[in-house]
Amino acid sequence: MILLPVVIAVALSWLAIRILLAHPGRLPQDHPNARSLHAAPVPRAGGWAVWAGWLGATLWLPGPRQWLGPFLALVAVSLLDDRRGVHPLLRLAAQVAAALAWLWLAGWPIHPLIAVALIVWMANLYNFMDGSDGLAAAMSLIGFGSYAAGAAVAGASDALALAALAAATVPFLLYNLPPARIFLGDAGSVPLGFLAAVFGIAGWVEHWWPAWFPILVFLPFVADASATLAVRLARGARVWEAHREHCYQRLVQMGWGHARTLALYGGLMLATAGSALAALVWAPAAGLPALAVWTVVLGSLFALTGYHWRRREAEFGESKG
Repeated sequence: MILLPVVIAVALSWLAIRILLAHPGRLPQDHPNARSLHAAPVPRAGGWAVWAGWLGATLWLPGPRQWLGPFLALVAVSLLDDRRGVHPLLRLAAQVAAALAWLWLAGWPIHPLIAVALIVWMANLYNFMDGSDGLAAAMSLIGFGSYAAGAAVAGASDALALAALAAATVPFLLYNLPPARIFLGDAGSVPLGFLAAVFGIAGWVEHWWPAWFPILVFLPFVADASATLAVRLARGARVWEAHREHCYQRLVQMGWGHARTLALYGGLMLATAGSALAALVWAPAAGLPALAVWTVVLGSLFALTGYHWRRREAEFGESKG
């Protein structure tokens, strides 16, 4: 019974992704643009396979699902965005509405402005970070797997659903490894970010884990996206426009490629999530210091990458002159 949702999630997700890739030309395509790190169109429907596996494996499990309606609405809007494009304001409105609906249905004693800001930001940063082969899939497997372990330690019934969600990303990860044959798409990345925030907040409210735990688990994504946004805001850039200024994007462009960048970020994900679980189980007081240490480590990585990026641009400018 314990392993059944995991097995079903993997099987259904695998079947779904095989069906999708049997007719790749019919799927929405991720065409190269100002944000893309690829030279050719790639199908972006991997999220469909993840949700087929996860929902098929868990909807029969007992327990409340206050997140289900808002989650499905967010998937629907994101599917439309993948297919035809949706105005940014409509996307933002849908994310805010989904966050507010979940807060109302769950009845959590949380300040709505703070909770909505956290949920909407997590949904968007997950989308921002889904730009290099294997990156978002690895974060989903490690992140939701860590949530499942933390919930299991607390004896929470949602541990099975979280384990199944991590398992449902495995088939997608195999096809998203460099060179990627399929991407998540907005219908995959935005709802995954929504769920990361929703379950992170729920776990804190239900005392499965302290507030630092979900942040530390997803820190490589949170730190990269947040630092990039802060730098762009400070520079006066139009933050709503597509760009390739994230640390992982610069690493790929500087010659690291998708595989080495994934290896680096995958190692960081395992390290931060492993630190979070170790602190949760054996030394909860070490959670905040661990978060501080890893923030410094990641900040140093971003600063070093930025330094080499500026040197690269300067050398390129001199060679042109």
